[in-house]
Amino acid sequence: MATGTIQVGDKSLELPVRTGTIGPDVVDISKFYAGTGAFTYDPGFTSTASCESKITYIDGDEGILLYRGYPIEQLAEHGDFLETCYLLLYGELPTNAQKEEFDYNVTRHTMVHDQMTRFFTGFRRDAHPMAIMVASVGALSAFYHDSTDISDEHQRLIAQIRMIAKMPTLAAMAYKYSIGQPFVYPKNDLDYASNFLNMCFAVPCEDYKVNPVLSRALDRIFILHADHEQNASTSTVRLAGSSGANPFACIAAGIACLWGPAHGGANEAALKMLGEIGTPDNVAKYVAKAKDKNDPFRLMGFGHRVYKNYDPRAKIMQKTTHEVLAELGIKDDPLLDVAMELEQIALKDEYFIEKKLYPNIDFYSGITLKAMGFPTSMFTVLFALARTVGWIAQWKEMIEDPSHKIGRPRQLYVGADKRDYANIGQRG
Repeated sequence: MATGTIQVGDKSLELPVRTGTIGPDVVDISKFYAGTGAFTYDPGFTSTASCESKITYIDGDEGILLYRGYPIEQLAEHGDFLETCYLLLYGELPTNAQKEEFDYNVTRHTMVHDQMTRFFTGFRRDAHPMAIMVASVGALSAFYHDSTDISDEHQRLIAQIRMIAKMPTLAAMAYKYSIGQPFVYPKNDLDYASNFLNMCFAVPCEDYKVNPVLSRALDRIFILHADHEQNASTSTVRLAGSSGANPFACIAAGIACLWGPAHGGANEAALKMLGEIGTPDNVAKYVAKAKDKNDPFRLMGFGHRVYKNYDPRAKIMQKTTHEVLAELGIKDDPLLDVAMELEQIALKDEYFIEKKLYPNIDFYSGITLKAMGFPTSMFTVLFALARTVGWIAQWKEMIEDPSHKIGRPRQLYVGADKRDYANIGQRG
């Protein structure tokens, strides 16, 4: 094994260098504090590998995203979401028999306990759907306490299936509750994405027929969002899970983290930006504002924290967006007109090309979801729905790793030194 040597003061420490299947080597600093008496300092953990994983690989410089070694482009083009779920959970694509059994198990777990409907009535009618999701997913542990023992492999399996199956139902319930419509039960004869669309847009007083183009587009959106390595919400799920918390609580923690505008709320922020721009005639002016370092305006939905090249998911999402717009015959929506004009400028403008500020998945997914009829408040909910399988797969991998331990980051303390307490009358 290769090693590297680091000198801290008068202490010299030899550290092992570990090599993965692909990607950068990592310097194992687990013995760093014991050997030097010092901590490492890495705000945002941008240079720190927090775990060993076999699930997802990203090469941001080359614009590569692999699920268990399979390129995201191939999975989105040829597979479906539940097949991707199976892959992320178990490491291999399923056989026909395995796929049928997995689809059957997920479909037969989509209903939620009927008492959950009364739980929902405790929210204000104008509650944000993400607030409802955080609470309702956490509450699943109260309704399904027969699958919260993480030391029991069978209970872990049931919890995994339940989370994937029930998340669309809870998401649809959150949407229906926010608009004052009755809940729609899941239907076992519909596929995963079609079932979700039916639960969101069907009403008891008339038949609703799922558009197959929209269903396929939504299924593809779910695949593209299913996992993304050790991002903020996934790291949150792992950190919560490291304490031994039940899986429902861990996923609720992930949802809470995802709610942040710098993470899952980016597509909602992108759509709000399009609303601020207003009309295609204003695009050039706002592009100029984005280039001005002294102007606070920032283009949302462009560039990515990890990808320094074109986001591979955005290429697929771009195609999907145009398929949905064509299917729905949308030609006169002001926001979409702005988006299309902005897309054309960004793909040709030297400033954007030089800075590698390509439209990312959030830019296109926001446009697509709006065209499908979802309000912006539901965008992050849909992200959470899709990412649940990634969270569960990462949690499962961590729990089954015999070497895992509770997460405990350290800090650089810069507060007051030790001082003595003074009675209130003696304070200046």
